[in-house]
Amino acid sequence: MPVAVYILSLGIFAQGTSEFMLSGLLPTMAEDLGVSIPDAGLLISAFAVGMLVGAPLLAVATLRMPRRTALVAFQAVFIAGHVVGALSPSYELLFATRIVTAVAYAGFWAVAAVTAVSMVPVASRAKAMSVVATGLSLATVLGVPAGTVLGQHAGWRAAFWAVAVLTAASLVSVVLFLPGRLGADGPARTVRQELVAFVRPRLWLSYGITALSVGGVIVSFSYLAPLLTEVSGVPESWVPAVLSLYGVGALVGLTIGGRTADARPFPTLFVGLGGVVAFSLALWWAAGNTVLAVVLVFFLGLVGFVTNPAVQARVFAIGGDAPTLVGAVNTSAFNVGITVAPMLGGLAIDAGLGYRSVAWVGAAIGVAGLLATALAAALERRDGDARPGPGQGPREEETPEPRPQPIPEDVARVASMTSNR
Repeated sequence: MPVAVYILSLGIFAQGTSEFMLSGLLPTMAEDLGVSIPDAGLLISAFAVGMLVGAPLLAVATLRMPRRTALVAFQAVFIAGHVVGALSPSYELLFATRIVTAVAYAGFWAVAAVTAVSMVPVASRAKAMSVVATGLSLATVLGVPAGTVLGQHAGWRAAFWAVAVLTAASLVSVVLFLPGRLGADGPARTVRQELVAFVRPRLWLSYGITALSVGGVIVSFSYLAPLLTEVSGVPESWVPAVLSLYGVGALVGLTIGGRTADARPFPTLFVGLGGVVAFSLALWWAAGNTVLAVVLVFFLGLVGFVTNPAVQARVFAIGGDAPTLVGAVNTSAFNVGITVAPMLGGLAIDAGLGYRSVAWVGAAIGVAGLLATALAAALERRDGDARPGPGQGPREEETPEPRPQPIPEDVARVASMTSNR
């Protein structure tokens, strides 16, 4: 795997830490800014909305820009936003910085994804995406707890400064290790050329699977803290450790998915989504048992993230002739799941069904994901495989090429090593 792919993962780790660390800093932030905790919680929602909107917009805006230049620009804006946020005297200014930094992070995610898959053989795309996404998993395991501890002892502003410094280190690494002309050679892509891919129904079905796959697990994760303390009897001081255990499970799931998704994408999706359904129902049933609940948190993270490389690789397989915008909209699809699923869980709780009910919501979303995956697999069998590379995608009316045989692992490894110059 090229070193540059790991550098992109470092960028996701730095910025992903900021995405999730506010959940552990809300009480101190609310007190310092003079707002209620629910109002402070809107800072998390603002970030999600910024990512949802920012990915496709910035993908279009930077379509003709060299990818390294775009990645550096996004990180520079992200750093500036965190510096302003750390110095912010008001809630309103901090709220604005959260939107701006989320848009920049979304742009980085979108360009990082297409950059990663462009640097490896087709048969290693899912593995490359699993490496990039590992940065987000590590942010959950290491970055978020570290940010929470730093915020508790040195104030929430110190956590913002730490993220800015870490992102600056990532920016320098991008400058040093990514080719300067990456994405700039060859004929310039236009928005119209990229939009052609979006007439394919299978692409939108894949976006739906992306949103459902992340939504099925994020709804339980969003309410894990109150579920563990109020239902499972986990001491509040243990919650960060249990959340880190979820992150460890996610890291294991990404590793497994990265190894299986290229050759067997649909089995990977079926196993992952089926696991989300099974472990969500198990969490509902065993939520009152402290030990079982903690163990299930690990497995929920594992099955929730094993699908990640598969859903990432699928959109590039279907819309590979429009890689930048296709990958950007997939980032937005992730954030649709991240935004909508917790809202559904909140509705269940507000209806008086208790914190256990979010597990049922997760299971229901997982079932919807399984149905969507079954439909996608049926269309795949009917129409044949779609694995176009950049600029080589077949039109809808053309006869798809026969399904290529998976590249043996040892051959793919040699090809990957050869591309790492």
